[in-house]
Amino acid sequence: MAAEAVLTGTSAARTVATLFPPGIGVGACVVGQGGPLLGAEAAAMARAVPARQAEFAAGRHAARQAMARLGLPASPIPMGEDRAPIWPAGVTGSITHHGALAFAVAARAGALALGLDAEPDEELPGDLLPLIFPDPAEQRLLAASPQPLRRAREGFAAKEAAYKCQFPRSRQLLEFTDLRLETLTADAATLRFTRAAPPYPAGAVLPVRLARAEGLVIAACADPRPDPAGAADASG
Repeated sequence: MAAEAVLTGTSAARTVATLFPPGIGVGACVVGQGGPLLGAEAAAMARAVPARQAEFAAGRHAARQAMARLGLPASPIPMGEDRAPIWPAGVTGSITHHGALAFAVAARAGALALGLDAEPDEELPGDLLPLIFPDPAEQRLLAASPQPLRRAREGFAAKEAAYKCQFPRSRQLLEFTDLRLETLTADAATLRFTRAAPPYPAGAVLPVRLARAEGLVIAACADPRPDPAGAADASG
């Protein structure tokens, strides 16, 4: 059985749910319909422009939906100095938004690390290729596709999801060179650490699942390896 999704009426929300294993809460919210912020969330957005406030509120509302699927109460999810969400104790998760939609996933901390990203289902600008995929092996992988720039967009989403997945455990701000795109198909990718980011050794691999819905490329990363440092409480 796939992870359960809060009913939102969007096929993208249902798609997100299919990409994660059982026991993961999934939420979605239309930007502009996020409702009031809670606690320290409001202070974090006090000086933000209205568009950013709306995105932030939608993401937090989606996150609280995801937590509700786990039987957890609505709680503030403030933003840390590194801009990552600070989840309540015992919870880990990931938030993403693009255009009019925001999505979030949540799980009990410790057993899983999660990463979620949504990107427009369109070609990646060609001038970004050397920045995002600096390794010649990555560039050859993309060039082998009939649509290399569209495949590059999928690869970018996969890198973002893998980055978000590892961050609550490593707390390291990785560069694009630190996670190399090893394999990429229409529905899956693998990312390999090119350097150690403890607890991840150099050479460790993170799997990513990919799907498309409502004009979005959705990338999902779930790392089942136990967190050696204990329960993580932040993710992207």
